[in-house]
Parts: sequence; C-alpha cells; structure tokens
Amino acid sequence: MGTSKARKTRKFAQVKKMLNPKDIRLKENQAKQQKKEEEAKEKAVRRIPQVASSLFLAHNTALVPPYRVLIDTNFINFSLQNKLDLVAGMMDCLYAKCIPCVTDCVMAELEKLGHRYRVALRVARDPRFERLKCSHTGTYADDCLVQRVTAHKCYIVATCDRELRRRIRQIPGVPLMYIVKRRYAIERLPDQGAPM
Repeated sequence: MGTSKARKTRKFAQVKKMLNPKDIRLKENQAKQQKKEEEAKEKAVRRIPQVASSLFLAHNTALVPPYRVLIDTNFINFSLQNKLDLVAGMMDCLYAKCIPCVTDCVMAELEKLGHRYRVALRVARDPRFERLKCSHTGTYADDCLVQRVTAHKCYIVATCDRELRRRIRQIPGVPLMYIVKRRYAIERLPDQGAPM
C-alpha cells in the first residue's frame, strides 16, 4: 500500500515539471508574439494632426483685430484682485478692439465656486462678453479651452494658471495673455501688444 502512494507522488511531480508548449517563456513563442505585435503595428493607421492653414511658420494669420480672447476662471478673479477692467485692460495691452469670450465650462466653474466669487460671476455675465456653447461632456474648463484652441486657432487665451499656460504653449500659433505687475501682458503675438 505504501508503494502505490509513492508512485502516485512521483507521477504528479513528473507532470508538474512539463511546460505547456504554448507557454510564453519558450523562445519560439516569444518570437511569434513579437512578430504578431510588429504586424499589428504595421497595420495600425497613423493619424497625423492636420496643420492649420492659417499658420505661416510660427505666425498665425487668423489672428486679426477684433481679437477674440478666451477667458479662464482665475483670470477674472485675478483681474478683480488687481482692480483691472477686463475690456479696457485688454485694449490697452493689444492696442485693438477685443471681444472677451466666456465658455459654458468657465461659467459653470464660477457658479460652483459659490458666494465668494459672485462679483466674478457678475463680470462674466457682462453683455459685452461673448458666450460660447460647449458640446462636450464634463465641466473642466482647462480641457475645454485646450480643446477649443486646438480646433480653432483664432483665439488668444487669457489665463493665470501655470499648468494651463504650459499646455497652451505646446499648441503652435496660440498667444497667451496673463497678468504681470498689475497689467495685462501678451505672449507669442508677433509685432503686437504693449512693450513689456
């Protein structure tokens, strides 16, 4: 009786040592897997984003007065803190007529901020400001602004958010407006704007 038990154990150990012929650890299987991946890469369609026809090297020819300025939430707040009038300040900076544009996401963000930012919300509802409708889901203003300027390069983006400015700088032909020394400054708008 003791011998049959020993025999069974031995058989189990022998079976356990065998590798599945389809095991990825085998060299020929690794080679097959690599070949499959390379074929899939070749078949994959590469999409290269189309360059806007308005771009002449780094110069955006679509940016002409009256300038359309996309405003971020914090730009309105910082303008109020620095006692700057948005429309007059923009005109002083760009020496041209400006149309401040506020997206639905920015309005939603201001509404979410509550009672403390009621003055900013009142400024954003100014009839001189153009209201832009958002068709996407979610109300994250940064993604909304980046998406909009990537699709339509006819805007100047006004923001004091460093992270958003870093993201916008990666998009060619989109100028940035921000606050420096209690006045508006423009970046990446060739031969335009007040000297720094």
